[in-house]
Amino acid sequence: MEKDQNFYKNKIITIPNVLSLFRLILIPVIIVCYFVSEKNGHWYALIAFGVSALTDVLDGIIARKFNMISDVGKILDPMADKLTQLALALCLAIEYYVIIPLLVLLVIKDFVIGLTGLIATKKSNVVVGAAWHGKLNTVLLFVCMALHLIWQDLPFWLSLTSVCISMVMMVITLTLYIIRNAKMYKSAKKQEL
Repeated sequence: MEKDQNFYKNKIITIPNVLSLFRLILIPVIIVCYFVSEKNGHWYALIAFGVSALTDVLDGIIARKFNMISDVGKILDPMADKLTQLALALCLAIEYYVIIPLLVLLVIKDFVIGLTGLIATKKSNVVVGAAWHGKLNTVLLFVCMALHLIWQDLPFWLSLTSVCISMVMMVITLTLYIIRNAKMYKSAKKQEL
């Protein structure tokens, strides 16, 4: 049983990893859809974004159900999420100025979490997957962006509310990941002594 659980740990080509790569390929598709067609561009971008979100859910289900969790997947999956979110937030920020603070916070959050995660992983030699608050953050961000894609005349109060909810969750997520990464680092340092 132990062998089954660790069989995919060091694998690169797995079904979940292929789905994550597919999500990376969808990023330019989302951007092109957003800007190319004036009449239906937002809808096409939403469909591509929705396909990306569905493959994200699917790769997580497959990874857990069939024990296909790999170290590459633990990096590739959140990277695909973050780059997709960043690309769409950048598209939306050009049209909706209320998205600009969200975009700035998204960049800061991802940079800080990535840097502290890299330092903790290098020190501990342990690759840790996404936590519940990171997944909730992704869902709230998806809802916020989808609202702006679906409803082009979105009332300002609703736009601002969705952005603020996403930003609050980003700050919570950032804080909790920093704490987790600091604990990993300290634990690994103690083991060296």
